[in-house]
Amino acid sequence: LNYCVVDEGDSVLIDEARVPLIISGRVDAPTERYAAAAKLANAMAPDVHYTVFEKDQNVQLTEEGARYCEAALQLSSLYDPKAPWASYVINALKAKELFVKDRSYLVRDGEALIIDEFSGRVMEGRRWSDGLHQSVEAKEGLTVQPETEVVASVTYQSLFRRFAKLASMSGTALTEAREFATIYNLDVVDVPP
Repeated sequence: LNYCVVDEGDSVLIDEARVPLIISGRVDAPTERYAAAAKLANAMAPDVHYTVFEKDQNVQLTEEGARYCEAALQLSSLYDPKAPWASYVINALKAKELFVKDRSYLVRDGEALIIDEFSGRVMEGRRWSDGLHQSVEAKEGLTVQPETEVVASVTYQSLFRRFAKLASMSGTALTEAREFATIYNLDVVDVPP
C-alpha cells in the first residue's frame, strides 16, 4: 500500500482509530427464536423478571425471570447447551430496554440501521454482533437476517499505518496535532482559507 488521503482525518484516524473494520460471513443459526424471545421479553417486567444496568448496557435475569422464561418456553433450563435460549432472551431484553428506536437505531426500508452515538449519523452496512441486531429486528417486526461471524478484522489505525505515505484533511485537525504526531508520525499544517 503506497499512498492514502483521508477526508475528515481527525474523525477517522483519531476518534475511530480503534474501531475494527470487520469482514464477516453468514452463520446457519435458527432465526425464529428471535421472534419468540421478543414476544417473551414484551411480557416480562423490569425489576421483577430482570434487572437493567444502563451504565453497563446489560440486563440480568432474576431467578423469577428465569423460571418465567422456562415455563413460557416449556424448558427445563434456559442454559441447556443442547437447546440454549438464554442469549436469545437476554438480547431480546437488551433490545427492549437499552436500544431505543430513533436514538440507537432507525427503521428504513425494512431494515434496522444503527445510529452512531457520537455523530448521529446512520451507519450504513453495520450491524450489532452476537445476535443483538437480530433481536432489534425481531422487536420491530422486521425480517430477521441471519447471524454473521467475524472472518477477519483490522482497526482503522492498523490499516492506515500500512500506507507508506499518509495524508489527511480536516477543519479541526490542529486540536489533534499531538496525537497525529505520536500515532502516525504526521505533522499538522494550517492552510489559510
